[in-house]
Amino acid sequence: MGQGQERRAVFGRGTRLLQAARRTLGEYHVAVDRVRACAGLLREQEVAGALEEIPVARLNEVTEGRLRVGTLESAGFRTVGAVHRAEVYDLLRVPGIGRATASQAKAAAQALARAALEATAVRVDPDRRTEPATELIAALYPFVQSGPALPPACEGAAGLAHTVEPLLQAAAAARSRAAWWFTSPQRRATARDALSTLKTVLTAARSDGAEEALTQAVTDLLRRPASVDEAWWEFVTRPVEFYTVLGRLAETGPLDAAAAEGHLPDELAEQVRAQELDVTGLKVSLRGYQAFGARYALARRKVVLGDEMGLGKTIQAIAALSHLSSRGERHFLVVCPASVLVNWLREIEARSTLAAFRLHGPDRDPAHRAWRERGGVAVTTFEGLRHLDRMPRAEQADVAPLAMTVVDEAHYVKNPEAQRARHVAALVDRSDRALFLTGTVMENRLGEFRNLVGYLQPRLAAQLSDSDQVAGAAAFRRAVAPAYLRRNQRDVLTELPEVVHTDEWAEFSLTDAAAYRDAVLAGNFQAMRRAAYAAPDRSAKLDRLSELVREASAAGEKILVFSFYRDVLRAVERRLAADRGAGPALFGPLTGGTGAAARQETVDALTAHSGSAVLLSQIQAGGVGLNLQAASVVILCEPQVKPALEQQAIARAHRMGQTRRVRVHRLLTPDSVDQRLLTLLGRKERLFDAYARRSDAAELAPEAVDIADAGLARQIIEEEQQRLAAQSVSP
Repeated sequence: MGQGQERRAVFGRGTRLLQAARRTLGEYHVAVDRVRACAGLLREQEVAGALEEIPVARLNEVTEGRLRVGTLESAGFRTVGAVHRAEVYDLLRVPGIGRATASQAKAAAQALARAALEATAVRVDPDRRTEPATELIAALYPFVQSGPALPPACEGAAGLAHTVEPLLQAAAAARSRAAWWFTSPQRRATARDALSTLKTVLTAARSDGAEEALTQAVTDLLRRPASVDEAWWEFVTRPVEFYTVLGRLAETGPLDAAAAEGHLPDELAEQVRAQELDVTGLKVSLRGYQAFGARYALARRKVVLGDEMGLGKTIQAIAALSHLSSRGERHFLVVCPASVLVNWLREIEARSTLAAFRLHGPDRDPAHRAWRERGGVAVTTFEGLRHLDRMPRAEQADVAPLAMTVVDEAHYVKNPEAQRARHVAALVDRSDRALFLTGTVMENRLGEFRNLVGYLQPRLAAQLSDSDQVAGAAAFRRAVAPAYLRRNQRDVLTELPEVVHTDEWAEFSLTDAAAYRDAVLAGNFQAMRRAAYAAPDRSAKLDRLSELVREASAAGEKILVFSFYRDVLRAVERRLAADRGAGPALFGPLTGGTGAAARQETVDALTAHSGSAVLLSQIQAGGVGLNLQAASVVILCEPQVKPALEQQAIARAHRMGQTRRVRVHRLLTPDSVDQRLLTLLGRKERLFDAYARRSDAAELAPEAVDIADAGLARQIIEEEQQRLAAQSVSP
């Protein structure tokens, strides 16, 4: 090939690559604009519906009483929505409404509409398949189906277009023989330089598979669901991916950027933002707050991620591990409760390219050898740490220093004197980085939080003083920011449907009351808490539970039933089995004795079940580490001594990926231990919220957060004994 032919060949290849990049970008922008338009339309529809619920009298609040609201209402403008939809001309036709009043009414309605828009998030309800919602799902479909490979391909297209276009312009003389001969020597020299650079770019693009990636990106962007039903099925089965893409591409509603970054001090937040995060080893996309959490773990090296349950702490940890792996690190360790070990293994393999090794059970020794040799993520339990410590020193020495240790449900090691805590402390010492995951850091004593920080950043823990805590929640959060990041669902998951809490009060039956009185007189706190189920055939609580299950079953919903007690779950199981007929399928019960694999199999079966179903679980077993967003109804058989247990149980259903409103029913009996618990624990929960979340509301010393279970039980028993004694002597 002559020089002229080679010049023209390089120019032609560059032209085709630029065209491919431009086409990719064009299709991408069209697809993104479609998503944004659909999201905006759906959001406006939600706002319009909200305005229709606001009585027109509220316009008086905006105008400080200057509007003739009564006249508008009499003329048929009964809601703010009606005024907002109307033209000024329509309002002027109302007798007694002048131009100034009409303009004021429109301005006030528009002000409320803007406020409603700022407060309204884009939510897709699979039970309300409106046309705008369907169009949005179809617009998101190609992005979800293409997975995480599409964004880098489009970024690559933009980079190629930016690089190749000026090179082609500089090398324009090479496009034909005639153009070359009629170009000045100086421009030919410029063209040769540009062609040389272009050739290098083309070689790199071919080596990286850029042309194939661009072709695949266009194919992905043009993909459409075969039917409306297919689009909705994909959304219902993969809501997290849909909302992740939506959050990346469109304005979805109110989002507090500072809250998404855990209200970290500015200097610390800047350090985290500057931290590089390589996500090429992930098979899923991260939401913005999740990427920030992974960066925080990397930038701060040894920290606590205390995000509220349901925000994806696991994927944030995996993202940090994946980044380190891309930088050449090889050995990572995850320590978790046995109940979630299987879930960790599955998440690592499903969401990343990392290899996962189960250091638990009969095959842990060969798995440990394979991990030592190949590298990857070893997953073990708190109890399994003892086995690692008993390994021969030669084998322990073979393992390179741990690049990162992840401890899930880290509040399990809040007591530094416990053996498991000592094992974890030793691991943290030999790890370059450590990440503690927990949503219940400050469940009881704030001093326990200081213990956790002590494992990770001893100097910071030593600097934490009681004055930081007494100064209030905000001051405390600033003091611990270098080692603690927490975000809440309401701040970052704006698409989550609401949670509706209902307290279901059921009077004791005569049999229940007799059992309760005997338990009080015996001073048996546990028997008091489950006295309402002592005679299942005559239990008022079971009657109400059965009614709730029937109602939810008729609507095709899945239900979670939680109790602290196995015998209560057995009573529930017998009642529901007797009621079944064509009723919902029963799964469980999950108890403390249910193995990790069996728990996950039960959850998978519940999720895969096509109709209504009930999962029975001890709240300690099912309330931690399991994803149960297939259910939208939660029934709590009794109030819990620790508020965090109830929060954890509810968060199993109300978490990222939930698309339906979650209804929580708590079964209670008046004038009983239930009512006493609610009163005494209300204060404890408020203090927990103040310190575990960002709040300035705490006015009491942090030591007041703790109400020891034994002390609480004694207090309730004494009060109930006094109450029943007073009843017995009253005329």
